[in-house]
Parts: sequence; C-alpha cells; structure tokens
Amino acid sequence: MTGKKSFICLDVGEKRIGVALADSAVRIAIPYTTLEVDGEEIQAIAKLFVQEDAAAIVVGYPRNQQGEATAQTEYVMEFAEQLKEFAKVIFQDESLTSVEAERRLAKRRGGYTKGDIDAEAAAIILQDYIEEVYG
Repeated sequence: MTGKKSFICLDVGEKRIGVALADSAVRIAIPYTTLEVDGEEIQAIAKLFVQEDAAAIVVGYPRNQQGEATAQTEYVMEFAEQLKEFAKVIFQDESLTSVEAERRLAKRRGGYTKGDIDAEAAAIILQDYIEEVYG
C-alpha cells in the first residue's frame, strides 16, 4: 500500500462509541472522542468520515475469551451495516482492549471516564490494525 490514508476507528458499545483517528504516514492512533448512542451517531460518524477524508472505518470486532462471537458481536455487525452505506468497513479484533485502555489510563495523573476508556480502546484497536497492515 502506498500513499497516505486516514482511518477512523470505532469501539462500538450500546451506550457509547469510542472514536480514534490515525493516518498511515504517522502510524500512531490517537483517541479522538466518544459519541453517545442517541440516534444521531451514524450521522456524526458520516460527518467525521468526510471531514477526515478517511479511507475506511476500522470497527472493533468483539469476541469472548474463547474467540467466539457473542450478542455484542451481532450488535456491532448490525451497526457496521449502516456504516457500509457510506464507508469501507474493516473489522479488527478488539480482545481485551478495554482492559488495556483502563490500565493505561490508570497510570496517568488525574481521573478518567468510561468515555475516555472507550476512546482509548478505539486507539488500541486502530494501532493494532495499522501495525498489521503497515508494519
């Protein structure tokens, strides 16, 4: 793959969606924001997709500890179908990313919210994707 490409990553939950951004030139994913699931989230993601001139949306793919799909996996897959109307969607394993995100945030000074965990988890998912694809 050549040329700079921007990516958006989503850690999709039923209440909140963690959002991270990265581009292939810098190769560092950063937490961006958290969206509330309030019926406006798809429009907000579409707007961000255009604003960032993104090549694709990376979506965290949840599985249980045995690597099997769960009810949350089904929810995420249904959510991603809506994204496919305007974006290329790429799934990336999100195993234990929320646990890792909380561990990282706990090391920093100051408190953090559940939304901070979601955005940090999205950054971890996106970093994993970038490292797999771009090395």
